[in-house]
Amino acid sequence: MSDTVGPKGELTLRTLAMPGDANAAGDIFGGWVMAQMDLACGIRAAERAKGRVVTAAVKEMAFAMPVKIGDTLCIYSHIQSVGRTSITLQVEAWAQRYLSDRMERVTDAIFIMVALDKDGKPTPVPPEV
Repeated sequence: MSDTVGPKGELTLRTLAMPGDANAAGDIFGGWVMAQMDLACGIRAAERAKGRVVTAAVKEMAFAMPVKIGDTLCIYSHIQSVGRTSITLQVEAWAQRYLSDRMERVTDAIFIMVALDKDGKPTPVPPEV
């Protein structure tokens, strides 16, 4: 199921799927993929919030394809909206297949991140410059 349109958003994170991240069949754990998506959202949201952010929610996520050992996982993110203290991001995970230029969409989700102050309390996201 190759996506003909290609990734939406900006490439935020690339990492290699290693044997320690896989089950006995060589399929990468879904939780590992989700963790990489969460890292990418943290990077993008912290840049926008100019500070600390945490994950508040992840909306529905379904896997269309497996990630295999040796694939490069590419995470693309796009800020959908900014609320008073929250940032909503559309995130896509794509697998660049091992030793190939072939890219396949693995999954996507909506992540909601919340900006925090130094005391860990929600804080307003500053206006865009």
